[in-house]
Amino acid sequence: MKKVRILFVCMGNICRSPTAHGVFEALVERENLNTMIHVDSAGTHAYHVGEPPDKRAQETARKKGFDLSGLRARQAVARDFHEFDLVVAMDQDNYHSLYAICPEGMEEQIHLLMDYAPEFKTREVPDPYYGGTAGFERVFDMVEAAASGLLEEIRRRHFA
Repeated sequence: MKKVRILFVCMGNICRSPTAHGVFEALVERENLNTMIHVDSAGTHAYHVGEPPDKRAQETARKKGFDLSGLRARQAVARDFHEFDLVVAMDQDNYHSLYAICPEGMEEQIHLLMDYAPEFKTREVPDPYYGGTAGFERVFDMVEAAASGLLEEIRRRHFA
């Protein structure tokens, strides 16, 4: 069976997408699906390439039992659409940035993370970068809910 490959994307790849990466990867491991699902993250901009996740994102994740310290920011590129089955954006701006680099005919691979958590009644994960700790907590809760919904969708589509 072919491994399902997921790429989470935000603007700089230091707050939202590494949080989604770490949470989803841990969920995949907890469900013993790591031989069937590969997880990565990237940013639409090159502001932080090579840097670890924001300290506030790491601290929020650590408090909830997740370790993001090994992740490093990278920029999303057109080649990612050939290497990943799902390219999951955190908000509309990043969705449109991904659409702009997407090879023709592969647009259906781009999704919004919050579409997998309809109970939040929003399609966007807000960027917590310029806010306080509460913003990172909210992002974590949103990502955690959406990660569960995304995993259920993957199970339904690929492993049913």
